[in-house]
Amino acid sequence: MIQQQLRQLLPEWEIDPSTALVLLCSSAAAVVVWKWLGKRQIQKKMEEALRTQDEGVKKMAKAVQQFREQVTSVQTDAILSLPLLELTGRLREGSLSPKTVLYTYLEKALEVTQQTNCLRHFIPECEEQLQEIQQQKEKGLLYGIPVSIKDHIGHKGHLSTCGLVQSLGTPVQEDSVLVKVLKRQGAIPFAMTNVPQSLFNYDCSNPIFGQTLNPLNLQKSPGGSSGGEGALIAGGGSILGIGSDIGGSIRLPSSFCGLCGLKPTAERLSLSGVSVPVNGILAVPCALGPMARDVDSLALCMKALLCEEMFRLDPTVPPMPFDEEVYSSSAPLRVGYYDTDGYFPLPPCMRRVVRETRGALQAAGHQLVPFSPPRIQYVMTELFLKTFFADGGRAWLDLFTGGIVDPSLKSQVNCYKIPRLGKKLLALILKPLFPRLAAYLSALGGMRSLKEMWNHHHQIEAYRTEFIAHWRELRLDVVLCPVLGPAFTTGYPGKLLTAISSTMLYNVLNFPAGVVPVSTVTEADEEELKFYRGCCDDPWDRTLKQAVAGAVGLPVAVQCVALPWQEELCLRLMKEVETVSREKRAA
Repeated sequence: MIQQQLRQLLPEWEIDPSTALVLLCSSAAAVVVWKWLGKRQIQKKMEEALRTQDEGVKKMAKAVQQFREQVTSVQTDAILSLPLLELTGRLREGSLSPKTVLYTYLEKALEVTQQTNCLRHFIPECEEQLQEIQQQKEKGLLYGIPVSIKDHIGHKGHLSTCGLVQSLGTPVQEDSVLVKVLKRQGAIPFAMTNVPQSLFNYDCSNPIFGQTLNPLNLQKSPGGSSGGEGALIAGGGSILGIGSDIGGSIRLPSSFCGLCGLKPTAERLSLSGVSVPVNGILAVPCALGPMARDVDSLALCMKALLCEEMFRLDPTVPPMPFDEEVYSSSAPLRVGYYDTDGYFPLPPCMRRVVRETRGALQAAGHQLVPFSPPRIQYVMTELFLKTFFADGGRAWLDLFTGGIVDPSLKSQVNCYKIPRLGKKLLALILKPLFPRLAAYLSALGGMRSLKEMWNHHHQIEAYRTEFIAHWRELRLDVVLCPVLGPAFTTGYPGKLLTAISSTMLYNVLNFPAGVVPVSTVTEADEEELKFYRGCCDDPWDRTLKQAVAGAVGLPVAVQCVALPWQEELCLRLMKEVETVSREKRAA
């Protein structure tokens, strides 16, 4: 049969059909072998990465053991319990040595990563940096402080993977500007933390280094994409970390892990030397920011980073030093507030703490004003999603070399693989029943022309103008609002991308926004969750209910927001929130 078809296809060629058949089979076999070799090469790279990771852990464990043999009287718990401001004071005055602090945190980090798998790699050069800072003439603001950094923040000699196989094997040639400034301020970068594959997920799992768990509950996710940072700091293995945020990637792990985290205005801190999976996406920019156990730690980190060294190394960063006067002010604030954005209503506990915090701030002398953010579904679908899937998701799908997709991302990837026409038809069919899902699918279809993209950029600018006008009309200083939480059970974030509406809004707007833990989930919250119906009582609402169930005792946080370039004012509100919530717990 096949030979007859070949005779018809090749009537004028003097090629024997049998020979053609052999050539065809050989070509098919060659393709199969080529694919097998490709997969084998990928597997070797992954095995090498894990071997390097394991060797790094063993090297650090040995270094810690040697230190312990030399110094037997270290008060580990006392050092680990010190707040950052007190620790920096002790290091500067000399009552604690940088060496003791570094090895104390290395030891704790080893313990935490064994439990949670939060570290991608230790930075062995931290021992060299320890020697260098002791020779510096001036002690920087972060003198002797061990700092962890997210996987894709470049450190010389180390990989910057974004959880992607294709990024294995090519170490970074130079420190990122942010790492250079940290070192100049006396900090000691000592570990790089795990991330989800492609960074575009708020779980924390990739096919190379595996799943990171929440140290507060090992059934739960630490959030993402700065999930390794969240787990390490929450577990006590780091006192200060640097994450990144393009849809909530600092704020969501902070919410899930009970930490304070700040997403600054994108251009406030240098992005030079930071890798991203897909380059050139500028309409909704990425921002670097600090994560820590308290607000004062975030403020100190920002003060240290916003220095002449950063402005010199990266002239695109506005030369705006940290304004201590704004942060330290005690003047009453005019605070806008809302407990739902109307698009993705959050679990009862998240709305409860906004209302409680509003009351506490009011009692402390601040003025609280109702505020309603406009058109959140439009922002999520038409502005946020279309920014990242302008090409229908093709660039993003190209990241998954060899078809290797982490289980936490499979539902997202399968959705993005649907052809554009299929997405549009599905959206049309689903619109009467599930309007949110229909709008989501339609947005994933992307844009069809350059003119449409230009118009999209204009729409983002117009929305920012509208939002700021509404803000100023109410004469607001800052805004208090909810953040997604409590921590999801692992595997659920990939099923609910649009649940991040509370955080993605301030990426689209490019406003500074931070998260502060204020309470914990109670039995009453868990009971009330049983009656949660969400926005439409659709599959997304039911999935959210499943994702957050079983969270009694886990942290519950609020979000604080200010206008662009007003990080100090955002931190000021965060500090006020932290103070009133602590007073309430102590009462």
